[in-house]
Amino acid sequence: MATRGVAPVLAAALVIAAFAATATGARAIGVCYGVNGDNLPSRSDVVQLYKSSGIGNMRIYFADREALDALRGSGIGLILDVGNDKVGELAANPANAASWVKDNVQAYYPDVAIRYIAVGNEITGTSTASSVLPAMQNVHDALAAAGLAGSIKVSTAVSMDTVDKSSPPSDGVFRDPSVMSPIVQFLASNGAPLLANVYPYFAYKGDQGIDLNFALFEPSSTTVTDPANGLAYTNLFDAMVDAARAALDKVGGGGVDVVVSESGWPSADGRGATVDNARTYNQNLINHAGKGTPRKPGAMEVFVFAMFNENQKGGDPTEKKFGLFNPDKTPVYPINFA
Repeated sequence: MATRGVAPVLAAALVIAAFAATATGARAIGVCYGVNGDNLPSRSDVVQLYKSSGIGNMRIYFADREALDALRGSGIGLILDVGNDKVGELAANPANAASWVKDNVQAYYPDVAIRYIAVGNEITGTSTASSVLPAMQNVHDALAAAGLAGSIKVSTAVSMDTVDKSSPPSDGVFRDPSVMSPIVQFLASNGAPLLANVYPYFAYKGDQGIDLNFALFEPSSTTVTDPANGLAYTNLFDAMVDAARAALDKVGGGGVDVVVSESGWPSADGRGATVDNARTYNQNLINHAGKGTPRKPGAMEVFVFAMFNENQKGGDPTEKKFGLFNPDKTPVYPINFA
């Protein structure tokens, strides 16, 4: 997760899950596992903590061999990130992508239940955006050559800054369609979802006019009604996700699903960042994942950010306080994944 801004709608409008969750339409809840800390548990201890906590899915941000080894036989579904530092290398040469897939996918799958490969995290709006699609294509081709393209889907994770003109949600449009349109066409042609990092917290933090309860999935005096379709929004998360869906529609991606690859709330060091608000948001998020959004009711896939408070995270002080657990594996607050 990087420090990020807020899309206009969102400022102005103001589990347990099995590996086959996508195929069965079941709710899928995961937790993102970052390692930017000098006091974190061993990878094997982390996997055991996922299992004992009933967390069925994980996201890791690079091909962490120690974590991949610890995941063998665990049954935990995985989003495996290429790592932003590797995207240009994989885009430059198909052989590089084939080598990466051989070393980090074929060497582990199916012992490790890799579900998605995220080629880049929040880089579609940066100067390296042009590398994302060719890297995705090369990784997909390498998976296809290995006979794995039907089982493991290739995508990229975008921030909500990628979406513009999104008040109301049906007005959602990609800020840079020249980058996103071909990516969406790739996703559509390969049956892959768009991975989206969705943070009502940052919208709330950046706009004094957003009601806290509206951001926390709690009863609120705020309701956003979309005049284009009459849909009513009683929480900010749904408005953000449906703005992304509207943007997908506008570039021919109406059949592309959205997987929420990050969402969370910090427990300290920022406006509204308290233990109680973090517990409320994340528990409500987990519970809400079975309901879907007004634009697409039904179960959805959501990954909570993050497993641990990470003391070496950079950026805003809140970045260090998104964890569900302390580094000693004690919970920051009680949370129920069932």
